[in-house]
Order: sequence, then C-alpha cells, then structure tokens
Amino acid sequence: MAGKSAPHFGPRLIGSPTGTLRAAVLVKPNRSIERSKPLPGEPGTVYPWALEQHLILRKTLEYFGVETVVVDAHAEDPYEVSIADAAVAFEDGAVLMRPTSMTRRAEADRLKAEFAHIDVPLAGHITAPGLLDGSDIVLAGTTAFVGVGKRGNELGRSGFAQVARAHGYDVVEVKIDASVPSLRAVVSPVAKDTLAIAANCVDVAQFSGFKTIVVEPGEELAAGVLTIGDRHVLADIRYRTALRAMRSAGITVEAIDLYEYGKLGLTPSMLVLPLKRD
Repeated sequence: MAGKSAPHFGPRLIGSPTGTLRAAVLVKPNRSIERSKPLPGEPGTVYPWALEQHLILRKTLEYFGVETVVVDAHAEDPYEVSIADAAVAFEDGAVLMRPTSMTRRAEADRLKAEFAHIDVPLAGHITAPGLLDGSDIVLAGTTAFVGVGKRGNELGRSGFAQVARAHGYDVVEVKIDASVPSLRAVVSPVAKDTLAIAANCVDVAQFSGFKTIVVEPGEELAAGVLTIGDRHVLADIRYRTALRAMRSAGITVEAIDLYEYGKLGLTPSMLVLPLKRD
C-alpha cells in the first residue's frame, strides 16, 4: 500500500450516495497501462503522464478533505486502476465484486486484505459463477441502478440486487449501449435528485423520478463525474460543453486533466472507490 498508512474507517461508510466524500481508495497505475487498447481515434496511453495525472487526482481529493488510500497495482491487467470495478460500499460495509475480466479476478482478494488492514467491514461478495463489475452500479438517492451490457451476468446482478435491497435500495436494471465502457461512465449522481446522463447510451426513461443533465453526443464520458458532495463534482477538463451545462444547472465542477485515462474510457467515477460519505 502507498500513501497514508492504516487509517481507521469504522462501521459507518456511505451515509448517502451524494454525501460529502470523506475517504476513498485509488489504485496507482503502472507501466502495464501502456499495453491497453485505446478507444477508437485515441492515441495510446503514456505511463509517465498517466502517473502524473493520477497524483493530481489524489492531491485534488485531499485538498477537498478526502482521506485517500493508494494501493499499488499489479501488472496482470492495465485496467486495475479502475478501482470502482472491485467493490461497492454501503453504509455498514463494502460488497466485493467479481470482475468480468479473468485477469482481474484476484483483485477482490487483494482488496479484501486491504479492507481488513484499514478496518472496512464486508457486507457481502459476488461469488462464482456470478460476475459483476462495480462500475456498472450507480447508487443515487435510494435507488441502485445496475447496468446490463457486455460485462457481468444475471447471477452477479441478482446477487448484488439482494444485497442492495437489504440495505434499503430499490434496484433498477439499465440496458447500456455496447460501446459504453460502464454504466458509471455515462451516468452519475450530481445531487440528491439529479443525474448527469449520456442520453444516447441509456434509456433516460429508466431514471424517472430524477432530474437529468443530459450531455451531448461526442461528450458521453463527461457524465462519468465523481461526486465530491451534493451539487459538487470532480470532472475531466476535456469535456467543456458538458461542464458548462453542469455549471449552468448549479453544479460546482472541479475540472482536472485526466486525458490519459479518457483515452481508455476511464472516467473519474471509475478511478476512485468512495469508502466514506456523510
């Protein structure tokens, strides 16, 4: 583990999906990230730049009072930096996922050991043959939206749904376009009652009851913001039109350069695993 050593989180983790972010886990990238396949039309990722941007991400979080734990990546899969795939935290514990990619299956065991070290209790885990990636889950209000796309399977989704309902969440499955990296890349809560959504990637009607800020085609990944607090988000600076729309809707946007991750379809919401919110 890199960063601060052995912080104590205790039993109360996520009080609200849009509550003020107090603690989070990140995975530091290594050179394997240069082996990843970029999105169509994008150049390859440059490791030193990715490392620098990841450090800025961490420092930005700490500037806003977020306690960070940074875990070293292993070399098996360059997408391990997408820590949101590994777990989802509820109020009384974290649920370990079972990622779809075979090379990422060991992440749950490594994260389980890390959680024991920093006193994060477990609320459940997805077991074989179930598959589910945490970035295909979006918690908003009292609803858990679960993405149905090229990753995961019915066993994984139904298993998670049981845990989510036990924690007081309604569960809604959302079909996502095959081109979408994850549900969390194109849908994010920005306030208790508001979502940022790439409307051409999901059916907006499935998010009834929420106000929506729709991002324009061509900036779909702009919707993958990280909620720092209610009406306060961290975003990738490259999506200027979408960021203007969020600000016009009264959302405070902190924009930083995460281009090396955007090349791979990785958004701020995927690079950070929230562990504690007020």
